[in-house]
Amino acid sequence: MFSSKSYDEQYFKAENASERPHEIIFQEAKLTERSVKLAEGSQAVCAFVNDHLDRAVLDGLKAGGTEYVAMRCAGFNNVDLKAVAEFGMKIVRVPAYSPNAVAEHTLALLLTLNRRIHRAYNRVREGNFSLNGLVGFDLNGLTVGIIGTGKIGCLVAKLFRGFGCHVICSDVFENEMMKSLGGCYVSQDELFKESDIISLHCPLLESTYHLIDEEAIGKMKRGVTILNTSRGALIDTVAVIRGLKTGHIENLAIDVYEEEDNLFFEDQSSEVMQDDIFARLLTFPNVLITGHQAFFTDTALTQIARVTIGNLTELEARGACENEISLG
Repeated sequence: MFSSKSYDEQYFKAENASERPHEIIFQEAKLTERSVKLAEGSQAVCAFVNDHLDRAVLDGLKAGGTEYVAMRCAGFNNVDLKAVAEFGMKIVRVPAYSPNAVAEHTLALLLTLNRRIHRAYNRVREGNFSLNGLVGFDLNGLTVGIIGTGKIGCLVAKLFRGFGCHVICSDVFENEMMKSLGGCYVSQDELFKESDIISLHCPLLESTYHLIDEEAIGKMKRGVTILNTSRGALIDTVAVIRGLKTGHIENLAIDVYEEEDNLFFEDQSSEVMQDDIFARLLTFPNVLITGHQAFFTDTALTQIARVTIGNLTELEARGACENEISLG
């Protein structure tokens, strides 16, 4: 298991306790071309969102005897699926470990940023009870645009509907659940034009890379709020910074960042920030960032460990798994 943290070890050991447990070697190192030799002799590797599974790494895994890749997350945009198929390997994932966790974190980000709770918290602790600079806005009656209407997108819509918001949405496929919640499907351009708040819940594909770019921002209402708890590269960060500077974007709340690979999941508090673009984001008072923690609940961690262990058990028993990613 690469990119392993103490919490991974805790939950995976608990789920792996059985009569015939798997032998799990926990590695703190990220899976890269330099660390791939650590997997030699392992039938399977367990990887996370910022591990590198390009052709070179997969070639190294295959040479070391690895047959299976078990992603302990839903996304797999960091995997070269063509190489997986070419090398005759199989890859499995955890398709949905806690959609509620991500949906709830999305609303937590918005509410915190809108009502400036993070700033008020620090003020009160310092004995400053001034309300200057803490003005927010009512959610009731606003139009929320949701891009991506899978399980998480639908749950986010349900939460926004509870606040009295009008929900419009955009996706390649229309979800009947979204319609039953009162979500209205519109074109992406119309969503950009009409939304007071835009929340991203789609996968990272070639077609969604930099979905929020300068052109898209130009179609949005002045004063729009943008939320992203999906994948960092859905947003062109440089374009968004320009939008923040001009005031076209009033608020930005993100749990993901397109260059997070070199930042997130590690304590870098004693180091000089090397990413100038990320450092610029941190200077805005109307930007709130968390470090890819939307999924991070006890429920989700338990489910991730349980499903991943189950996937490995299925692969061991019959060489196939219901959570296998299609390589066709």
